[in-house]
Amino acid sequence: MEKIRMGVVGLGHRGRNMFKLAAEAFPDYVIPAAACDLITANWTDTKFQQTKSMAEQFPETVFYTDFHTMLKEANLDAILIETGADIHAQFCADSLMAGVNVLSDIPVVATIEEADMLWKVHKECKNVMFSTGANSNTTRYSRMMRELYNAGYLGKPYYMEAEYVTGQHWEDNLYRKVDPLTENGDWRKLLSPIRYCTHSLGPFLAFVPEDLRKVSCFGTGPQAPIEEYGGFPKDDVQTAQFQTDSGVVIKLLRTGRCRAKIGSHNYRVFGTEGYFESESERGKRGQVMRYNSTKYYPASELLEQEGGYMPYECIHNPAAAGHGGADYVLLDDFIKALLTGGEPPISLKEGLRMTLPGIYAEMSAKQGGELLEIRYPWDNE
Repeated sequence: MEKIRMGVVGLGHRGRNMFKLAAEAFPDYVIPAAACDLITANWTDTKFQQTKSMAEQFPETVFYTDFHTMLKEANLDAILIETGADIHAQFCADSLMAGVNVLSDIPVVATIEEADMLWKVHKECKNVMFSTGANSNTTRYSRMMRELYNAGYLGKPYYMEAEYVTGQHWEDNLYRKVDPLTENGDWRKLLSPIRYCTHSLGPFLAFVPEDLRKVSCFGTGPQAPIEEYGGFPKDDVQTAQFQTDSGVVIKLLRTGRCRAKIGSHNYRVFGTEGYFESESERGKRGQVMRYNSTKYYPASELLEQEGGYMPYECIHNPAAAGHGGADYVLLDDFIKALLTGGEPPISLKEGLRMTLPGIYAEMSAKQGGELLEIRYPWDNE
């Protein structure tokens, strides 16, 4: 494959930006061939602070309102699945069965049944690539965690915790009226905070080989007058504890609505030989990473260095964009794998490992924190 005919389905903010980045950052390798959305205005009108419509930016790209027609006619090599997070799975499955390589945003599936279905379809489509769009796994802090672990500086991680705090969204996109991304309406109002756990679990599971097997989750309920929730009351904060078969524990705190004016992502790793943390920005202070290790003399005491989304190799790359360069790395890895016939950068299995625990955590919260066993499609293989 010399050039990749790429398509996208879902032209909300994320879909537009990812398609634009793929086309403009990789012009030697990507042909922006086709785009699909139920809402024609998402193609023809200026939206999301863009000065030009998608139609103006990509005059050679064919726009479709019917997904299956696009799969049949556009002769695509790869597709970006950027629909609402509640409907990723069927678009992924249909693309795979049409022989189109997939880069799907996260969460990968919305139900346990979808996970079983997509896993089965992927196994049947042996020569088609599925890669998970977990940009959190490509960030500077995520890579630093893996590098410290791979070098042996952390030893065996036995306890980890992550926070995904979206307090800055109290009056923003989780509860305001937004442009509908799908005919299902504004799914964000219905999504429990803990379900969007992939940004937090993904970086840990990249170096923890065991699947998470148990979960207990509690929620706070809504903490504002019910009318402020647009008719969709749910937990403002949920916290879950996960455990592997060998006893490794991961604690995750997720907010859907709060007053914390801090950065979103925080991580801590406790290992038998060392410690790592990435702390998001606080006021005027930017994100920082800290670590120490018994196996690395310069870090016998706690070291501190600048954190952030952008990997070091992208700092001087003018094409690196999207979540501080993390999206660029995600697309770069995917494109390289397609061109070379390599393995998917973040496989479907990795995507399900970071998605399914959130579904079970929501079930636990609805059952008052009941301890649940997490099942995966590959358990009986």
